[in-house]
Amino acid sequence: MVTEVDISPREAEVLELVGAHLSNAEIAARLFISVRTVESHVSSLLRKLEVPDRRALARRAPEPVAAGPARPAPVLPAPLTSFVGRARERAELAGMLGSHRQVTAVGPGGVGKTRLALAVAADVAGEFPDGVWFVDLVPVTDAGLVAAAVAGALGLGEQPGRDMAEALAAALADRHALLVLDNCEQVADGVALFLERLLAACPRVTVLATSRARLMVPFERVHPVPPLSLADDGGSDAVALFLERAAAFGRPLDPPPAQIAEICARLDGMALAIELAAARYPTLGLDGITAALSHPLRMLTGGSRADDRHRSVRAALDWSHALLEPADRALLRQVSVFAAPFTVAAAAEVAGAEEGVVAEGLARLAEQSLLVVTATPHGTEYRALETIRQYATERLTEAGELDGVRARHLRWCLARAAALAEEGHDWRARFDLVADDLRAALRWSAEQPEQRTDAYHLARHLAELTFVRTLIGESQQRYEQAAALAGDPGSAASALRHAAAVAGCRMRGDDMYRLRRAAADAARRAGDASGAARDLAALATDTYRFLGKFARKLPSEETAALVAQAQELAGEDPAAQAAVALAEAGRALNDAVGSAQGRPEDSVQETIARAERAVELTRRTGDPLAASAALDVLTGTLSWAGDAFEAAATAGRRITLLSSAPRTPAATHELIEALGEAAEAGLGTGDLPGARRWARRLADHPLLAEVGHRATNWLLVADALGGDVDQVLTGGVRFLDAWRRAGNPAGSALGPAVAAVATVHGLRDDHDAQREWETVLDRFGASPERTYGYGAVFDALLLLHRGRAPEALERTAPEPGEVWKWVTWIWLHWYVALRAEATVLAGSRDARARLAEARTITSGNPVAGAIVERSEALLDDDRERLLATAAAFDAAGCRYQSARTLVLAGGEHAITGAAALAALGLAPMAVR
Repeated sequence: MVTEVDISPREAEVLELVGAHLSNAEIAARLFISVRTVESHVSSLLRKLEVPDRRALARRAPEPVAAGPARPAPVLPAPLTSFVGRARERAELAGMLGSHRQVTAVGPGGVGKTRLALAVAADVAGEFPDGVWFVDLVPVTDAGLVAAAVAGALGLGEQPGRDMAEALAAALADRHALLVLDNCEQVADGVALFLERLLAACPRVTVLATSRARLMVPFERVHPVPPLSLADDGGSDAVALFLERAAAFGRPLDPPPAQIAEICARLDGMALAIELAAARYPTLGLDGITAALSHPLRMLTGGSRADDRHRSVRAALDWSHALLEPADRALLRQVSVFAAPFTVAAAAEVAGAEEGVVAEGLARLAEQSLLVVTATPHGTEYRALETIRQYATERLTEAGELDGVRARHLRWCLARAAALAEEGHDWRARFDLVADDLRAALRWSAEQPEQRTDAYHLARHLAELTFVRTLIGESQQRYEQAAALAGDPGSAASALRHAAAVAGCRMRGDDMYRLRRAAADAARRAGDASGAARDLAALATDTYRFLGKFARKLPSEETAALVAQAQELAGEDPAAQAAVALAEAGRALNDAVGSAQGRPEDSVQETIARAERAVELTRRTGDPLAASAALDVLTGTLSWAGDAFEAAATAGRRITLLSSAPRTPAATHELIEALGEAAEAGLGTGDLPGARRWARRLADHPLLAEVGHRATNWLLVADALGGDVDQVLTGGVRFLDAWRRAGNPAGSALGPAVAAVATVHGLRDDHDAQREWETVLDRFGASPERTYGYGAVFDALLLLHRGRAPEALERTAPEPGEVWKWVTWIWLHWYVALRAEATVLAGSRDARARLAEARTITSGNPVAGAIVERSEALLDDDRERLLATAAAFDAAGCRYQSARTLVLAGGEHAITGAAALAALGLAPMAVR
């Protein structure tokens, strides 16, 4: 029973949904948590329940109740006051949502669109088994950030290599869910583009939008939201609302219904206007409200009813505003600049007043229903409804105070942004609280010539903060914005270089190219010829180093031209000369790897010499990132030359160098690439503990949280080769879910991980799971790397486990020198060691010669060398030497090969080995 182990309530929820065969992404959406959090819970459950994989975990889930699995509660803001009336409108709107995919509730500000939408969403939540989400678009000032706002509400992070709209479409593709998008009018164009893409890709998603005007998108059906009913037969919703709100002040209220009905009629049944009037009941009474409203509302003559209604709210706001004390009017105007809920301290800073005075003023405004007050874990927060905020902003403009207050708001934002950059581990939550205000301040200041300098600095701060917050799409946008705002081309070039690095982290090589070229152009305008040379040379180097990130493959003539231009501009500058040398070394390696098989010795030495010269020149510059790039090229060169150990040492030097580098986008980009390279290097030399260490750091990197297939790639390979079956099964869940959410990319770099997991399932005799993973692998195509490299290694491992040595020998038939391109680097030592063992177990006559060759090649590799040593002991029938290799495998962190050794030793050792294999979760091994 599940209750026999100590699992948390959240783990119990996850387990139930695993039992319902939901993916991690689906569970995340159901429970409104991140995919990464689901992965963590699944891993914990696998361990606690002591089951090997997700299939077994599903069998441990409790039986669903007769009504089916629990549906997620709708994620809707909790109203602070009760919803009154509108029974007919609720029914009509709910009915429209049942038959139309996109419904827009349209009406003027203050008519009650948001409250109606929330009530209807709660009414129909049961019809949407995959959830209901509410997205407030008031703080969104940039149409390009609509998808990001929706993703934030759903708890989805950004996936490098895909824009947010694509990621959302993938996450919701098969969901039966409802999205409520509130206040769409200010970013209507962005909402329209987003909805066209989303609804086309997600046939079971329904959208309820609120807006002052229709969105003009496919699928849209418009529902005009009328004022509250004014019937005087006792069924007036407008009167009911007035009574409800007035009674909230604690005074007995038994007024003549006709008098209240008259007040509501003068307010045209507009919900916001009625609430404002009701808030004045304790001080004015009904007679006072009637008298106060009589004169302003007589201005409402002519025009359409929609216009009249709008002016009804405006008149009520005018009246309510006029009744405020001058200081409270000023405060209401000043806090209208906040895009998000704000605190007393923030309001005091923007208002330029003492906190105590501001706190009292905010309380009075809340008492008059002009502000909404909410208690949060971060303290008391205030906000104005959007209609009131817009009204107060108009008043701010009329008073001639807009620029001054916005300037103070901008300074407040700059101070908050600078402080956040210096804060500790919990700064991210505080960033989320002020992020919308930072964006709003930037939007305003970017359009004010006199604020251009501050706008530039705020854009840089926001770019840095969003990068660390893993909002990397926005980070790139903000760096580009900073470049456009920069007061000089040198600052623009700096921002563009950062933007290019972020683009690299996003797997967008074409953006890297565009932005690096722009940086070079800016550097030239600044008179920085050497800086332009470094940019052009770095651009050429990037096209070699990050080839897989480019959609457009650059012709060799184009990259050669970049290097030539860089050479012309470099002059005597050491950093520029180092950058050019690095580009030339990268081109030499690219040409060498792309050449026909067969490597003349002088070409090997010349290519290595070029790379070593680049390393030395970049080292002299003192730039750790340039040196890291050079070490990357040298590592690749040494690997191509077959020197796996020196390549691994060089990869280790790179990691050490980057550990002290500043935390910038470029350093992050380098580190992610370096961790993958170091993990590969460890695998190639048999350093499984080191490979796991680097691969684990890569898997845990926050920038890869939403791309688990990329994050776990090398960790799965290391765990599979080491025999850590549980880790492979757990990591495989994350890999497969993330791969599917990413749209099933067929990148060749993912092939080794998929082959590794398929092999582990084969070793377990789980043929269904093995076929599932082999189907994934087949989507990558029959590449030479799979035929001769990792595919041959994993196939040989499985064939040898099943006692089919002749087939393993046939699978590794090509001589290493014939297929050097695909077995060099990671796979060479594994290939020749397993080939040698297959030769011995298959009884081949040239086994002795094969062993001698393999011993030479694998010398120094603790795992491959032990496989060769064990093979020779088998050939010589030397059990003592054979058993000694078991200890060598254990020391090298390779539990599978240790257990295999015992089985091969026979006798009582075979029994111990079989038990060790079973403990790993593997099937019995066949022997010759």
